[in-house]
Amino acid sequence: MPDVSKAPAAKPERPDAAGPERAEIGEQERIDRLRLIRSENVGPITFRRLIARYGAAQAALKALPRLAKRGGTRVVPRICTVAEAEAELAALAKVHARLVAIDEPDYPPLLAHIDDAPPLIAMLGDASLLQRPSIAMVGARNASLNGRRIAADLARDLGAAGFCVVSGLAHGIDGAAHAASLASGTIAVVAGGIDVVYPQDHQDLYEAIVQRGLILAEMPPGLRPQAGHFPRRNRLISGACRGVVVVEASLRSGSLITARLALEQGREVMAVPGSPLDPRARGANDLIRQGATLVESAADVLNALSRPVPRPAIAPEAVSAQGDGDAEAVEEAGDTDGTGEHDAAERIAAALTAAPVTVDELIRSCQLSPPLVNTTLLEWELAGRIERLPGNRIAMIAFAKSPSR
Repeated sequence: MPDVSKAPAAKPERPDAAGPERAEIGEQERIDRLRLIRSENVGPITFRRLIARYGAAQAALKALPRLAKRGGTRVVPRICTVAEAEAELAALAKVHARLVAIDEPDYPPLLAHIDDAPPLIAMLGDASLLQRPSIAMVGARNASLNGRRIAADLARDLGAAGFCVVSGLAHGIDGAAHAASLASGTIAVVAGGIDVVYPQDHQDLYEAIVQRGLILAEMPPGLRPQAGHFPRRNRLISGACRGVVVVEASLRSGSLITARLALEQGREVMAVPGSPLDPRARGANDLIRQGATLVESAADVLNALSRPVPRPAIAPEAVSAQGDGDAEAVEEAGDTDGTGEHDAAERIAAALTAAPVTVDELIRSCQLSPPLVNTTLLEWELAGRIERLPGNRIAMIAFAKSPSR
């Protein structure tokens, strides 16, 4: 259960107000970026580091085989082909969707500032809704009649107050929130491809949102959602919004994952209380117990959101400053702090397990320079040895001896 009392302190800056003016990227760069993020073992954070190091997606693509081999793999990760990227763009165009890069004007402003924001996101519908303040509303799929009514009332009143309501198109609370905010503005973030309706009985709601709202998707078109896609979708729901309202959630609910991600992203967490006799209320009640704002009406949400907007974790225009620093020197010389490269790899491997740890914790534990640690982790991720998780955490996928380089 997330500890709401440990939410990051709010800062007065607006995350969408700073930085240089954004511009559209060229189609070749769009294809190169799509190829990079669709290549094996490349996730959003690794994508950022590769762009920070090599400056452009095309150069990063050329470097992938060498980096993966340095990470210890004998099988070079599969790189997405130009034909595959062009086919994906054509599939999006066929359904009138488009792919927007993180540094383009139409990219969701708040989402762009989370550490694992998608480098590219598919959009279908009215992208102007992204320029309005947004609030996420999530909760139980098997919601009660009262829960759905409360969600609808909140969504309708928040829409009247100028907010766009964001949810995940699921049964229960999600569906009630979307339906009630169609007239004022709603955004559905889907777990699969942008052209895949899930659940299928929300076909009419999906089509209504396409006509009057906006659909967002990180996954390729045509991909049916799988279990692992939903936590990834949840980080987008919370990341695109000022805050998250939880209406009915069990103690093992995916809505609590969204609440935890919202905390990590510096967002406001709010919850509607429920009966202690109803298992669907226990998760929301526990959030309140830990410090989430208790919500009984839209006025409570507006009061909570009147506090200053939290400072973003990473601005998209500052990606180059978040890179590996002297990583190229590390790669060429293999050493920046007097520790042998093989010894450093052994030290990092010994500190990692299947249990996630933050990169900062790893650096402190190993007493190695950040560029050396970050370079090693980049190579190991491309080699399929580690996985990156939200909150700048990493975990070992398979235990193996440190690679000799």
